[in-house]
Amino acid sequence: MLLASDLAQLYGVETKVLLQAVKRNIERFPLDFTFQLGKEEWQNLRSQIVTSNRGGTRYAPYAFTEQGVGMLSSVLRSERAVQVNIEIMRAFVRLRRILAEHRDLAQRLDELEQRYDQQFGAVFDAIRQLMTPPKQTKRPIGFTADLEGKKAK
Repeated sequence: MLLASDLAQLYGVETKVLLQAVKRNIERFPLDFTFQLGKEEWQNLRSQIVTSNRGGTRYAPYAFTEQGVGMLSSVLRSERAVQVNIEIMRAFVRLRRILAEHRDLAQRLDELEQRYDQQFGAVFDAIRQLMTPPKQTKRPIGFTADLEGKKAK
Protein backbone atom coordinates (compact mmCIF):
# COMPACT_ATOMS: atom_id res chain seq x y z
CA MET A 1 0.00 0.00 0.00
CA LEU A 2 1.33 3.42 -0.92
CA LEU A 3 0.04 6.82 0.14
CA ALA A 4 -1.12 9.33 -2.47
CA SER A 5 1.44 11.89 -1.29
CA ASP A 6 4.31 9.42 -1.79
CA LEU A 7 3.04 8.46 -5.25
CA ALA A 8 2.62 12.12 -6.21
CA GLN A 9 6.23 12.75 -5.24
CA LEU A 10 7.38 9.80 -7.36
CA TYR A 11 5.35 10.98 -10.35
CA GLY A 12 6.54 14.57 -9.95
CA VAL A 13 3.06 16.05 -9.47
CA GLU A 14 1.24 17.65 -6.56
CA THR A 15 -0.89 15.34 -4.43
CA LYS A 16 -4.02 17.31 -5.30
CA VAL A 17 -3.30 16.85 -9.03
CA LEU A 18 -2.97 13.08 -8.55
CA LEU A 19 -6.20 12.91 -6.55
CA GLN A 20 -8.06 15.09 -9.09
CA ALA A 21 -7.06 12.66 -11.83
CA VAL A 22 -8.33 9.77 -9.71
CA LYS A 23 -11.62 11.53 -8.93
CA ARG A 24 -12.17 12.35 -12.63
CA ASN A 25 -11.81 8.61 -13.32
CA ILE A 26 -13.35 7.25 -10.12
CA GLU A 27 -14.93 4.27 -11.92
CA ARG A 28 -11.37 2.91 -12.45
CA PHE A 29 -10.63 2.96 -8.70
CA PRO A 30 -12.90 0.65 -6.67
CA LEU A 31 -12.32 0.33 -2.91
CA ASP A 32 -9.86 -2.54 -3.35
CA PHE A 33 -7.67 -0.23 -5.50
CA THR A 34 -7.75 2.95 -3.42
CA PHE A 35 -9.32 4.08 -0.17
CA GLN A 36 -9.10 6.85 2.38
CA LEU A 37 -7.48 5.93 5.71
CA GLY A 38 -9.87 5.59 8.63
CA LYS A 39 -9.83 7.93 11.62
CA GLU A 40 -7.75 5.61 13.81
CA GLU A 41 -5.26 4.81 11.01
CA TRP A 42 -4.93 8.52 10.25
CA GLN A 43 -4.26 9.37 13.91
CA ASN A 44 -1.61 6.63 14.15
CA LEU A 45 0.06 7.91 10.99
CA ARG A 46 -0.01 11.53 12.21
CA SER A 47 1.56 10.55 15.53
CA GLN A 48 4.33 8.67 13.71
CA ILE A 49 5.21 11.52 11.37
CA VAL A 50 4.73 14.17 14.07
CA THR A 51 2.66 16.67 12.12
CA SER A 52 1.65 19.88 13.76
CA ASN A 53 -1.94 20.96 14.20
CA ARG A 54 -1.36 23.85 11.80
CA GLY A 55 0.80 22.19 9.15
CA GLY A 56 0.31 19.21 6.91
CA THR A 57 -2.90 17.87 5.50
CA ARG A 58 -6.11 18.18 7.49
CA TYR A 59 -7.82 15.21 5.86
CA ALA A 60 -7.03 11.54 6.06
CA PRO A 61 -4.79 10.58 3.13
CA TYR A 62 -5.70 8.22 0.35
CA ALA A 63 -3.84 4.94 -0.02
CA PHE A 64 -3.37 2.84 -3.15
CA THR A 65 -3.04 -0.93 -3.38
CA GLU A 66 -0.89 -2.63 -6.00
CA GLN A 67 -3.83 -2.65 -8.42
CA GLY A 68 -4.56 1.03 -7.74
CA VAL A 69 -0.95 1.95 -8.47
CA GLY A 70 -1.22 0.03 -11.73
CA MET A 71 -4.41 1.87 -12.64
CA LEU A 72 -2.71 5.24 -12.09
CA SER A 73 -0.81 4.77 -15.36
CA SER A 74 -4.13 4.97 -17.20
CA VAL A 75 -5.01 8.36 -15.68
CA LEU A 76 -1.53 9.92 -15.36
CA ARG A 77 -0.18 9.89 -18.89
CA SER A 78 3.22 11.54 -18.57
CA GLU A 79 6.35 9.63 -19.57
CA ARG A 80 7.54 9.78 -15.97
CA ALA A 81 4.27 8.27 -14.72
CA VAL A 82 4.65 5.35 -17.12
CA GLN A 83 8.27 4.69 -16.06
CA VAL A 84 7.45 4.98 -12.35
CA ASN A 85 4.54 2.55 -12.74
CA ILE A 86 6.76 0.02 -14.51
CA GLU A 87 9.31 0.15 -11.67
CA ILE A 88 6.63 -0.09 -8.96
CA MET A 89 5.05 -3.09 -10.65
CA ARG A 90 8.48 -4.78 -10.89
CA ALA A 91 9.05 -4.14 -7.20
CA PHE A 92 5.70 -5.74 -6.31
CA VAL A 93 6.57 -8.79 -8.45
CA ARG A 94 9.97 -9.14 -6.75
CA LEU A 95 8.35 -8.86 -3.32
CA ARG A 96 5.76 -11.54 -4.19
CA ARG A 97 8.51 -13.83 -5.49
CA ILE A 98 10.56 -13.44 -2.30
CA LEU A 99 7.52 -14.16 -0.12
CA ALA A 100 6.63 -17.25 -2.17
CA GLU A 101 10.19 -18.59 -1.95
CA HIS A 102 10.16 -18.07 1.81
CA ARG A 103 6.86 -19.96 2.08
CA ASP A 104 8.21 -22.84 -0.03
CA LEU A 105 11.31 -23.11 2.14
CA ALA A 106 9.23 -23.18 5.34
CA GLN A 107 7.03 -25.93 3.88
CA ARG A 108 10.08 -28.03 2.90
CA LEU A 109 11.51 -27.64 6.39
CA ASP A 110 8.24 -28.88 7.92
CA GLU A 111 8.32 -31.93 5.64
CA LEU A 112 11.94 -32.71 6.56
CA GLU A 113 11.22 -32.26 10.25
CA GLN A 114 8.34 -34.75 10.05
CA ARG A 115 10.57 -37.29 8.29
CA TYR A 116 13.41 -37.22 10.79
CA ASP A 117 13.32 -37.80 14.52
CA GLN A 118 13.96 -35.41 17.41
CA GLN A 119 17.76 -35.47 17.05
CA PHE A 120 17.51 -32.83 14.30
CA GLY A 121 14.98 -30.65 16.15
CA ALA A 122 17.64 -28.16 17.24
CA VAL A 123 18.90 -27.83 13.66
CA PHE A 124 15.40 -27.10 12.35
CA ASP A 125 14.82 -24.56 15.14
CA ALA A 126 18.06 -22.78 14.26
CA ILE A 127 17.12 -22.65 10.56
CA ARG A 128 13.69 -21.22 11.43
CA GLN A 129 15.34 -18.50 13.53
CA LEU A 130 17.52 -17.58 10.56
CA MET A 131 14.43 -17.37 8.34
CA THR A 132 12.64 -15.00 10.74
CA PRO A 133 13.12 -11.42 9.58
CA PRO A 134 14.89 -9.18 12.10
CA LYS A 135 12.88 -6.61 14.00
CA GLN A 136 12.99 -3.38 12.06
CA THR A 137 13.58 0.03 13.53
CA LYS A 138 10.87 2.61 12.99
CA ARG A 139 10.86 3.97 9.45
CA PRO A 140 8.51 6.36 7.74
CA ILE A 141 5.40 4.85 6.18
CA GLY A 142 5.38 4.75 2.39
CA PHE A 143 8.14 5.16 -0.15
CA THR A 144 10.99 7.53 0.69
CA ALA A 145 13.45 7.95 -2.18
CA ASP A 146 16.19 9.63 -0.15
CA LEU A 147 16.58 6.92 2.53
CA GLU A 148 19.36 5.07 0.76
CA GLY A 149 22.52 5.69 2.76
CA LYS A 150 20.89 8.43 4.89
CA LYS A 151 19.02 8.51 8.16
CA ALA A 152 15.23 8.84 8.04
CA LYS A 153 13.75 12.05 9.38
